[in-house]
Amino acid sequence: MKKPVVDYDACTGCATCVEMCPEVFEMGDDEKAFVKAEDKCDTCDCEEAADTCPSEAITFEEG
Repeated sequence: MKKPVVDYDACTGCATCVEMCPEVFEMGDDEKAFVKAEDKCDTCDCEEAADTCPSEAITFEEG
């Protein structure tokens, strides 16, 4: 299964991923997104969230 990963340095804090996949992504106190539940991609379209990310901060790794 592929797991989403957010590149902290690339993230601009736009929160698009959180809007699209709130079960998977969350905004931290520093206004950067992080993966809170990598196993919840079946509840939304993680691939679309990654494709929509304007800074291309979301990638996937095998897990």
